Amino acid sequence: MANCPLAYEPSGEDFLSPCLGEADVMRRVLPQAEFGKWLTQFLPQFPAQRRRIGCYCCLTGSERSKAGSPRWLELESGVDAAGILSVLPVDDPRRAALASAAEAHRRAGLAAVTGEHYEGGHWLGSFAVYLTTKRGIEK
Repeated sequence: MANCPLAYEPSGEDFLSPCLGEADVMRRVLPQAEFGKWLTQFLPQFPAQRRRIGCYCCLTGSERSKAGSPRWLELESGVDAAGILSVLPVDDPRRAALASAAEAHRRAGLAAVTGEHYEGGHWLGSFAVYLTTKRGIEK
């Protein structure tokens, strides 16, 4: 696939970002140099549309009201962004924008992991564990 449609995210129904999820899978199966080329074709609009990579946590107030409150999306997108960052070369121009989006996801998603409601106290924790332990990222 090429030119993943970031403008469609978030739909308000998603548990993950289809674009970031696919990119995270591909970074696991492609050699590093090949992944960078693939990512350029897959997300050619990045980092120009880096706000869209941020999904829910980077939306405006009116956009958020349409999307609902998908905190799991923020956590999972943080995991995906961290994975992608782990294989991009240090001089890749996409790193700064991707790191910024990953940190925004991390802050917004972890803030929702509480015992105040079922969502935050029950199953958001599993997403938070992947995010904080960097599971699936080779060190």
